[in-house]
Amino acid sequence: MKRLLLGTIVLAALGGCGDKAPGYFPGYIEADYVRLASPSGGTLARLFVQRGSAVRAGAPAFTLEQDSERAAREEAAARLQRAKALLSDLQKGRRPEEIAVSRQQLAQAEAVLALSRAELAREIRLLEARFVAPARVDQLRAAMRRDQARVSELQAQLKVAGLGARAGEIEAARHDIEAAQAQLAQAEWQLRRKSVNAPLEARVADLYFREGELVPAGAPVVSLLAPQYLRARFFVPQAALASIALGAKVTLACDGCGQPVAATISHIAREAEYTAPLIYSRENRAGLVFMVEATPSKESAQALHPGQPIEVRLAGPR
Repeated sequence: MKRLLLGTIVLAALGGCGDKAPGYFPGYIEADYVRLASPSGGTLARLFVQRGSAVRAGAPAFTLEQDSERAAREEAAARLQRAKALLSDLQKGRRPEEIAVSRQQLAQAEAVLALSRAELAREIRLLEARFVAPARVDQLRAAMRRDQARVSELQAQLKVAGLGARAGEIEAARHDIEAAQAQLAQAEWQLRRKSVNAPLEARVADLYFREGELVPAGAPVVSLLAPQYLRARFFVPQAALASIALGAKVTLACDGCGQPVAATISHIAREAEYTAPLIYSRENRAGLVFMVEATPSKESAQALHPGQPIEVRLAGPR
């Protein structure tokens, strides 16, 4: 309905422009708006912009409540620190106090072994002099082997105490760290989704929510109007269609604009618009018009506004 109404107005304007020199066409300014939304829903906690204000690229636009996401990030950060501490503990081995105890136990076992060797040597001499029975020497030899085994056991334990955990345990601890890091990254990503920044330099066209209101997921909160997304839309009769082409230069004139604004034709409709469904006879095809769009430079577009009536003039005959 809106396009039909605009077409009717344009056709009327074309009909009333018979006194204009060739190359003049009526039109209006159209714009594509950049609507900022958060993928997550929540209460609008902070609105950093106002309607009509200018914003820089990267400047904060709005923030939704983040209590749950912030708590999840802190929990993930704590899990990562715990995983790192566990890996460090596995790589260090036993504590110095535990190693000191093992050394004392080894010293005691070595002392017992030395005593067993001395007793065995004395009993062997007595056996050679036939003062003791052979069974007594066999008993002392067994005791010495027992004490030797105890010393070897404690020596191995002391060596192991200075080592870290087994390779499999250390590898598992490293995987735990990687999982904790991924969880932290996901929590931070969820937190960032609640804060939206302006993706480009623009002016705030409209605000759809106020602070304290519940914003559904994906619902636009701020609408931005960027100069580079403004374009002139005008309509050319089919008889004059051959005089324009993509990339051609035009000038835009409007009330209060001062000097004409230069623009470049960026789109030409492939089909006629705003015409009744009649058979195209020689008499009625003169009423056919084609929509054409021209894009001004970013600097020139500052003086234009969406919906503003304009007059387009071709730069010259082709």
